[in-house]
Amino acid sequence: MIVSRPSIYIYVNHPDGDTLREVHSGIEEEGVFYEVIERGEDNVNRLAYDAANDSMLGSGIGILGNTVAFQIRGVEYGKNVEQYENPTKNQSRIIGANSARAIKKQSFK
Repeated sequence: MIVSRPSIYIYVNHPDGDTLREVHSGIEEEGVFYEVIERGEDNVNRLAYDAANDSMLGSGIGILGNTVAFQIRGVEYGKNVEQYENPTKNQSRIIGANSARAIKKQSFK
């Protein structure tokens, strides 16, 4: 039997490598596990929404090319907590950290 650990899901479709790397770093800095899953979806809102709803932790990130979005379970579809097109490295890192802080019930950066 395979048991998966509670993780933030990151659903991606052809993600920008720098953006993905910085999102990972932001989550890791907060000490939370994450899983990256390739999806064929062409809508960043759908990626983020599905990631949040599929994650046991209720926090998810979608990355479509150079666009990144952070969503929390229970928030209306398309109303992402944070979203950036062509994010800086700092913005990508912060979105990762904030997705972890949401589940730890800490204030956002």
